[in-house]
Amino acid sequence: MTIEVTLLCSNKAHPIYPVLERWCQSNQEKVKAKLLNNVDSIKAGGDILFLVSCTEIVPPIIRRKFTYSLVIHASDLPHGRGWSPHIWDVILGKDKITVSLLNAEDRVDTGEIWQQRHIRLNGSELYDEINALLFEAEIDLISWACLNISITSPMPQRNDEPSYYKKRTPADSKIDINKSIREQFDLLRVCDPDRYPAFFEQNGRKFKLVIDRYDEK
Repeated sequence: MTIEVTLLCSNKAHPIYPVLERWCQSNQEKVKAKLLNNVDSIKAGGDILFLVSCTEIVPPIIRRKFTYSLVIHASDLPHGRGWSPHIWDVILGKDKITVSLLNAEDRVDTGEIWQQRHIRLNGSELYDEINALLFEAEIDLISWACLNISITSPMPQRNDEPSYYKKRTPADSKIDINKSIREQFDLLRVCDPDRYPAFFEQNGRKFKLVIDRYDEK
């Protein structure tokens, strides 16, 4: 039986968007999938609604159209609720990213957890390499849910004190010219060179700073 899936990703410019497009295309014989980028586009329901890099609040009236409404969130919940959690974790020097598949609820990132994936970092990965690992885990969770969600059950989040991350803005990519590269390397390596590039200010002007891997062959 073909299941009906809707994936909601708020921004077509987000680097995961083409990854989701490829998943829909490659799984068209297994699932009936729609990829949308705003809540108002959801006219009909289905089996599963996936919220992937979704910045909109999806109201209960929309969630009730689906048997399951699921969020993919890159933190070890209840720690790291909120915005851009894996970015903040890397900036804080953490070497592991946890990607959680959880129920969408009225209170953001509070739902029960179905599955998690764990990504280890060696500290040298740049923005695109971190994304590749992250997106692989997210796609794996989407595929897992399509196959297994009806035959398993979620678990409540740990009874730990939750922590929250704020929404990142372009200003959060500012480099302090009075600090060393070493001190700011974790910030440099997570800055999106297109959407949230690293920058610094000098002599009344703003300069974009881009780093690329330059390993010797």
